[in-house]
Amino acid sequence: MSKQLHKNFTDGQVKLLFEKYSKGEIKLNYILQMLRIKRSRFFELLAKYRKDPDSFSIQYERKTINRKIDPDIERNIVKELKIEKDLIKNKDIPIKWYNYSYIKDLLEQKYSQKVSLPTIIDRAKRNNFYFLRPKGKAHDREVITNYPGELIQHDCSHHLFAPYAAGKWYLITSIDDYSRLILYAVLVERETTWEHILALEYVLLKYGFPLAYYVDSHSIFRFVQGRDSYWRNHYQLTDEADPQWKQVLDDCGVKVTYALSPQAKGKIERPYRWIQDRLVRTCYRENVRVIPEGQLILNNLLQRYNYRIVHSTTGEIPYIRFQRAIREKRSLFREFTIRPPFLSSKDIFCLRVERMVNPYRKVSINNLELKVPAAPLHEKIQLRIIPDKESGISEVRFWYKDDFLGSQKVKNTDLNLVQV
Repeated sequence: MSKQLHKNFTDGQVKLLFEKYSKGEIKLNYILQMLRIKRSRFFELLAKYRKDPDSFSIQYERKTINRKIDPDIERNIVKELKIEKDLIKNKDIPIKWYNYSYIKDLLEQKYSQKVSLPTIIDRAKRNNFYFLRPKGKAHDREVITNYPGELIQHDCSHHLFAPYAAGKWYLITSIDDYSRLILYAVLVERETTWEHILALEYVLLKYGFPLAYYVDSHSIFRFVQGRDSYWRNHYQLTDEADPQWKQVLDDCGVKVTYALSPQAKGKIERPYRWIQDRLVRTCYRENVRVIPEGQLILNNLLQRYNYRIVHSTTGEIPYIRFQRAIREKRSLFREFTIRPPFLSSKDIFCLRVERMVNPYRKVSINNLELKVPAAPLHEKIQLRIIPDKESGISEVRFWYKDDFLGSQKVKNTDLNLVQV
């Protein structure tokens, strides 16, 4: 209360009290109660009064300029805001707004300068780096699941994540709906069925079998047949033919549900926007041109999102929410096991094709003949293919019903798997 003394009393009122105290007309305790100050503060003011009664004043005098920050901090704020403006101007880059929270984090991490968010916004307004965002449509932010592993949302986004790169990249991501923990996030040059199968392999081997996956109606995830036309009648209807990606989940006993609109996948879109926004801004500032460099930045962002940031919907850090549910045995993840008749995880996480065995016990795939000595003549067998991008070699495993017939190693180029 002593800091507000000048707001509660005038100089004349305090002088009168000090004068009466000096003459013994008023007791100390009464003055302390009236002024609501402590003894030390009282005697400090009394000494000041006795030293020069005529010029005595309790009015507060500011010794430093208010709301002034270090010139270096000011320069760095403006410097980073100029970079933001360049990003927004570039129509090829998926950045449309200033991100002042990103600037705040960047100043602390890059320059070791702590600045409040209102200060950055104030400098943005002063230097014409500010405009209001249009109000978006209201959406449901409620957590609809009660357990980890109850629903895994999986999606892919295609953007110019690194403005200095030769082209756009794909970001494949899987997120647990209950905890909002991002389980998988990888940048790839091309979106293929195999890349999405690799995402399944990583999540299922690390966390186990979830109850269900939630995806859109992309052709990699779902066969959707169009309407019959005058020229052609379709005989296979939607979901009568399972894509390769869905066959993997069928082998694992995991259900697949489909979003019928982009708005229905809002829960994964919002973490996407947080990741994408900061990924683009950081790649631009660090002149990233190749995927390995971009993946390092992405990994740092995931570490921050999963382990440090309190999610706005759940009110918890994703990893802590996830682990607490695991400890409380409230998880719907099941331990990963290889179901009979399969012998290896390779028999599950693979590409599949069926071929007829000819009289020479050979099968043909993309004009390449493979001999299968144990295969029955004139019967269809399944080829389960596991490509390796680094070595350029694929392992082809042959199955007839529930019997494993052997395997062969083949070049990816011979199998026409150049884009795997």
